[in-house]
Amino acid sequence: MPRAGILAAQPALRFIPPQYSRWVHRLCRAALPMLLRSRGLVHFETSGSESLAALFAEAQSGRCRLLIAFRHPSTTDPLVMAQLLWREVPRAARAAGLSLKAPVHSQFLYDRGIPLWAGESAGWILSKLGGIPIQRGKLDRLALKTARDLFAHGPFPLAIAPEGATNNHGELLSPLEPGLAQMAFWCCEDLAAAGRHERVLIVPIGLQYLSTSDDWGPIDRLLGCMEDLLGPSTTSPMATSNMASSPLPADPDQAQQQRYERLIALSERLLSLLEGFYQRIDGAPRTPAGEECAPAADFLERLSRLREQALAVAEAHFQLSPRGTVSERCRRIEQAGWACIYRDDLDDLSEVQRCLVDWSAREADIRMGHMRLVEHFATVSGSYVVEKPSIDRYGEVLMILWRAIAWIRGREEERPPALGPWRVRMVVAEPIDVGESSTAYRSDRRGAVERLTAELRQRLEAAIG
Repeated sequence: MPRAGILAAQPALRFIPPQYSRWVHRLCRAALPMLLRSRGLVHFETSGSESLAALFAEAQSGRCRLLIAFRHPSTTDPLVMAQLLWREVPRAARAAGLSLKAPVHSQFLYDRGIPLWAGESAGWILSKLGGIPIQRGKLDRLALKTARDLFAHGPFPLAIAPEGATNNHGELLSPLEPGLAQMAFWCCEDLAAAGRHERVLIVPIGLQYLSTSDDWGPIDRLLGCMEDLLGPSTTSPMATSNMASSPLPADPDQAQQQRYERLIALSERLLSLLEGFYQRIDGAPRTPAGEECAPAADFLERLSRLREQALAVAEAHFQLSPRGTVSERCRRIEQAGWACIYRDDLDDLSEVQRCLVDWSAREADIRMGHMRLVEHFATVSGSYVVEKPSIDRYGEVLMILWRAIAWIRGREEERPPALGPWRVRMVVAEPIDVGESSTAYRSDRRGAVERLTAELRQRLEAAIG
């Protein structure tokens, strides 16, 4: 597994207050085309930008408050949302004869962990763009209070990714977290308490990244690259190497069948290596005897078992109970690890105490690594490619495997072979008027949040369907 990135305990994580700066916004807007090109994003298809422009006009005139709920398939999504709000919406407004006050912008929630791996400069930029950092996996009261206040009283709409994290699938929606619906109902309460009558609208935004080419060459080269990294299967040492070295059949159907067999073999090889690793590591639940080499038909069961083993190692170290969804368990492990690493008592420790705390921080970082591994495979379904064997779906699954392998090798910064360029499809769905559910919220809060979340899920699924 990767070496610990943390060598000593760190000062407690501080809240980075949003401090919107118009000149930083202008600099980022000027740099946006270059940033998009660097990610291979060359074409943008927008559906519904006119309706979003009209909603911004309503919001700017004080008739509504907007909560933008965008899909989160990629780490590139913030750049795409900037393209939508900073360029596509003003362009649609001009075409429709609407006069929008500059800047057309939104404040947003982001994971407090981003500045930890992207650097303090990333935190500074996000703050100057009005970003609100939130610590996932705990009740971050300060972040929630700040977001709630800005949503009801701030100068811009608020944007949230209801999936909570990237899922790396363009046509598969992860479970939605209930926090977005709760934020919408809070805004209704705050407006009513202030005697204001704006509508509260949730605007679902679908995002998808689609290949601009029908060339399977980059997919086949990436398959070959990862086959070299993983080595031949122990159950069939020649199978993978023979498929990798032999030319693809001329018949398209036969070529697709061989490509799929290589993907399955690659996935099984990685799974087998990780199963062997967790059979030898302390704290991991043991696979029952005779089940080490389960047949391919049990791939999903094996993957689920592997997730359980990895999470159990981390949970045992932090003395956490294994309850909730995979995502919820990951967030609790992250918070337990951060509590060991980022501390507010460092100045009060003796030299020996500080050494022990540093040791504890390194151990916590290593144990969190098992949770990070699970995060890489959290959205793998096992049937995504076979249901629709497109270049896009192959690319998405291969990129999940590539990032997992790069992480295991300790080379997260290594860029994978390019599969782009890409075109981006942005769909603005019909907004949801939260006021229609606010009466039900007063009598059944949990039920109203669940129903609003389900309605949002339906509209996001329709936007990527």
